[in-house]
Order: sequence, then C-alpha cells, then structure tokens
Amino acid sequence: MKIAVFSTQSYDRDYLKAAAEGSGIEFAFSEANLNETTAVIADGCDGVCCFVNDQLNHDVLTELAGRGIRLILLRCAGFNNVDLNTADTLNMTVMRVPEYSPHAVAEHTVALTLCLVRQIHRAWNRVREGDFRLSGLLGFDLHGKTVGIVGTGRIGACVARICLGMGCRVLAFDKFPDDGLANLGVEYVEMDMLLRQARIISLHCPLTLETTHLINRHTIGMTQPGVIFVNTSRGGLIDTRALIHSLKSGHIQGVALDVYEEEASLFFSDHSAQAIPDDIFARLLTFPNVLITGHQGFFTEEALSRIAQTTVSNAISFINDSPIPGSVVRG
Repeated sequence: MKIAVFSTQSYDRDYLKAAAEGSGIEFAFSEANLNETTAVIADGCDGVCCFVNDQLNHDVLTELAGRGIRLILLRCAGFNNVDLNTADTLNMTVMRVPEYSPHAVAEHTVALTLCLVRQIHRAWNRVREGDFRLSGLLGFDLHGKTVGIVGTGRIGACVARICLGMGCRVLAFDKFPDDGLANLGVEYVEMDMLLRQARIISLHCPLTLETTHLINRHTIGMTQPGVIFVNTSRGGLIDTRALIHSLKSGHIQGVALDVYEEEASLFFSDHSAQAIPDDIFARLLTFPNVLITGHQGFFTEEALSRIAQTTVSNAISFINDSPIPGSVVRG
C-alpha cells in the first residue's frame, strides 16, 4: 500500500519510516500542505496521510476520490479539518490517532502557564542583556489558585491532576464528567461558574460548531479581572480579536497559546526572513503578557513515536478490514 504524506517535516519522515519498516506500507513524502491544487501529489497512491492544517473539505476530498484515494490517515487526534459528510458520501475511510501522549500536551500546558505567571520569558531576555532587575517580573503562586479546565478528556484530565498536585482548586466543565477526577477533588461546574471563579482558564475541548469562539467578548466579560487564558487545543476556540480587545483594556492579565485560529499559513514554516503577513497575529506578539509557541505541545519523542506507530497500524487495519477501536472517524 502506498500512502502520500502531506505537510511532511524531517521528524515525520524519520518516525514514519521507522514505524513502517517491514510492514509493506510505502510512504511518499511531500512538504506541501494538502489542498485542491496539491491533491495531484497523491496520484498513484492508495491513501493520504495528513496533519492538522491540511485541507480536507468537500472539494479536496472529491478531488482525492477521483484519483482513487479511499483512505485518509490523520496523524493527529482532531478531525475538525475534515468534511466527514463528504467522506461518508464518497465511501472514504477516515482514521486518526486518538491518543498519542496526553502527558506531552498537558505538561506543555503547565509549562506555558508557569512561564507566563512567573514571567520567565521576559526574565530570560533581560538576563541575556545583562539586566538583572526584578521590577516588572512579579508573579503569583499557583498553589491555592482556582484553575478552570474546559474539557476533561485525556489531556484535560492530565492537566487537572497536575494542578491538583500543585495545590490548586480545580474546576471543570465537560458534558461527560469524569467520576475518577471528581473523586480526586475536581469540581464539575457549569461553564458560567467556571468563567466567573477561575483565575486561570485552560482549554482542552475539540473544535466544533458549538465550541468555535467559545471564548469571545461575552464570555471574557464574565471572567474576573486578572484572568489568564491558556489554549493548547485548537485556535478556533478563541476569538482572537476579542482577546486583543481585553488585553488592551487590561482585563486579561496574560495569555499563553500553542495554537492560533489562522495558524495554517504560519505554523510549521520559517518566516524569520519576512514580515508576518497576519496583522492580528503580529498584534498579539506586541503584548509582553502574551506567550506563544508554534503548536509544539505534541512534540516529544514519545508522542511522535506513538503517532507514527498508530498511523501505520491504522493503515494495516484498513488493509485487513479490522479497524482499531477509537481510530475510525468515518468508514
């Protein structure tokens, strides 16, 4: 079976090759993002392997189906970039990596939070310039603070447990509460209460029509002055313009992001030799209390290995018509 891999980075190539050794799966790697124009790259292949910012809308899926593609392998957990109804109509199987390393993203979430709260990013720059003053770097203890976790799936649950271990009061909102977390001391509340009471709000829910711009002017207005937002899930959960408005007013104390709603044209590429064309993102970068990483929460040795192994296993299960539970989104 031959699979065209889109949005390939060097590490994708290394880990997928290692996982596929002896499996009979052949990968054809391309650095191009998948869209209607680049779909031609999949000619002669049986399936495509895609990442978070590849386009799998109606037109792209129709183009792929016309080229004989019947398998869509997502090397991520989210599938908000896939038109599932079209995939179903075209009899295409969509498979994902439901769990790679929740600890990777959870630990990155807490690292971003600590870095922002203790102003480590600003202190690092100062020390490099020989400035050892502490003025302007005042932080606060996480111990005893109220942290709100929106979404307590595998990653959100890991974040909740870490925060409990640090002595935080943890509030959570999820349509399907986790009894195990509740037994540990996590308090499940309605979203309104979480917004009003949490000093730190961390987002860990999928991006759907219901959750798009979950954080907007109205919901931000419900939070207490000095709130901190952390998003390592999907950029579209936050209305960036509303975020900037509240940063300018001083209502929000800080923001830590590993994702951005228009990241597809920026992340995973080198733009250091040019001006950033996205004015909204450029505006975010001007705030000293905004900390951004380029969607690297998943980026650990353990996670990359698991992603590659699961992707290959998904392809094999498709060949053998023995789907792996949790991996099949459509098909």
